[in-house]
Amino acid sequence: MQAVRATKAVATMRAVGQDALGGPEVLKVVEAVRPEPGFAEVLVRVRAAGVNPTDSWHRATGGIAGLSGEAVPPVRLGWDLSGVVESVGPGVTIFRAGDEVFGMPRHPVPAGTYAEYVVSPARHLAHKPAALTHTEAAALPLAALTAWQALVDTAGVRPGQRVLIHAAAGGVGHLAVQIAKARGAYVIGTASAAKHGFLRGLGADELVDYTTADFAETVRDVDVVLDAVGGAYGPRSLRTLRAGGVHVALASPAEAYLAAEAELLGLRAGFMAVEADGAGLREIAALVERGLLRAAVEAVLPLERVGEAHALMDTRRTSGKIVLTVSE
Repeated sequence: MQAVRATKAVATMRAVGQDALGGPEVLKVVEAVRPEPGFAEVLVRVRAAGVNPTDSWHRATGGIAGLSGEAVPPVRLGWDLSGVVESVGPGVTIFRAGDEVFGMPRHPVPAGTYAEYVVSPARHLAHKPAALTHTEAAALPLAALTAWQALVDTAGVRPGQRVLIHAAAGGVGHLAVQIAKARGAYVIGTASAAKHGFLRGLGADELVDYTTADFAETVRDVDVVLDAVGGAYGPRSLRTLRAGGVHVALASPAEAYLAAEAELLGLRAGFMAVEADGAGLREIAALVERGLLRAAVEAVLPLERVGEAHALMDTRRTSGKIVLTVSE
């Protein structure tokens, strides 16, 4: 008689899925297989996941896979997470089960943080600042790393420099204002008048209402421009820079065309894409612990209301971040 082998039960979890590309209505919570960590990886029980504009792009287009013509969906949404290490894979020495962590794993490769569990390379995470809740911490990684890598790693902002931040009240912008101030810069932001009070509370020194004034005509002698808007803002921003100034574009790789124009003017310009960066997260956590950085959270919704979260984000009218609560 042939022996019957016992089959190990497959562990499952709740996660966000989609059967088609499209608007927020395509998102739904499904049952998925719970992953296991491999070499140099950790399994994180996700407590909260941040929502970012890039998530909308991936939901609607398939993201990088869609551009390359690969078959989509499914699309695994979400990069921001805050949670607790459930288990560690072989070779991990910097975390252990029970550690509270936050991060932006694998970007731009899909991470799928809209789920109860996520596997991440250990060095794509950092210890969560003790001063923050998981909801607050989940609002930070992608946006704060973008601001940090643009202002510090790319532009090298120094004390006394003048920094112009476009879309200053947005997810990246409001964190960039604080990081620039922490570096000792004089910060100028573009935002609608209704958001000026919010930005002054974060430390902005000067604000331009883009609905009534042309920043290219009123702002001068800037050392660094952080441009999350793109389009016509790019060439107009070059007019605000002093000799040797730097323009960092975040909106689209198409903004790289500014490099040649900037060089003719004695300036530097280029497009920057954010990368997973545990070391950068530790710098961000240090600013949080010193009381110099906080993420403004506009809305918190449970995972089951992910469609509402995306619909709100798609209005482009929010200040700060939207966060999904995933598990207790």
